[in-house]
Amino acid sequence: MCVSTAPAEFTGTTLYAGRLTHPEHGLIHVLGYQNTAVNHADGPNAMLLHLPAVGMTPENFVSVGHHSDLLSRMVEAVRPVVPSDALDDGIAWMGYEEPPAVHVFEHDVYTVLLADDPTLIPAALARVPFHKRPVLAPELFAFYAEAYPDHAVAVCCFDNAQARQAKPLLLWYEPLDADELTLPALDCHTGAAPDPGVPVPTDHWLLFGSDEVPADWGVPVSYPQKLRHSLLDYLPQRIVGTYCDEPLPNGDFVLRHQDLLDGRLEAVRRLVPDRPLRPGGPGAGH
Repeated sequence: MCVSTAPAEFTGTTLYAGRLTHPEHGLIHVLGYQNTAVNHADGPNAMLLHLPAVGMTPENFVSVGHHSDLLSRMVEAVRPVVPSDALDDGIAWMGYEEPPAVHVFEHDVYTVLLADDPTLIPAALARVPFHKRPVLAPELFAFYAEAYPDHAVAVCCFDNAQARQAKPLLLWYEPLDADELTLPALDCHTGAAPDPGVPVPTDHWLLFGSDEVPADWGVPVSYPQKLRHSLLDYLPQRIVGTYCDEPLPNGDFVLRHQDLLDGRLEAVRRLVPDRPLRPGGPGAGH
């Protein structure tokens, strides 16, 4: 349920999107992302995330420490109160040092390449440790430049031994549109460019939160008692969510913030990037 640079299988995806006013960064969006990965490539692999973000750097990646269950705690909070078919009929399918062009850094088990221009990422691959250096198809990054021209792209590289050991990814960013919460869910597990709009299977928990909700909104999340405040500052106290397991057009999930405040999960829609389809092409998800 994501895009990989080589053959892989991803299951049990959990996606969280939230909006909050952070004590240091101001109004931001937060993305949480976790899945179970099985690498079918002979060597290293990577998963790609596109983010509707402004000016991302390694500092936008938040360490979760040893708290690998943050997103699963959110799922447990919503699981008893949201039926699995909640989205069946509701989604509307549709003097200054110049910063590096590509940031390359370590985060959890990943070596991450992060860039505003995804076409620059393949040239930076030599900065990734050899044992985590996947083969990158230039056409994949040309696709992201065309389909998501204003987005940052993160390539999270891992080796075979690390495929199942990753903790949740937690990112914060200044959003392109503060009133629209986006869950990146474009799907392709072959290393080729995805086919937007082509039906793909889903296996997603979709979770949303905001610090502007009333006290009786949604359900509370039970976090570990010793969770550090610097991490809690990025996490929601109450959430809503649902599970999606039906074939859908290949794309992302989007929810307007006001619809979230109104508790209208049925307003979640599938957003397909504006790019011509490639009928019969190799990029369909598996």
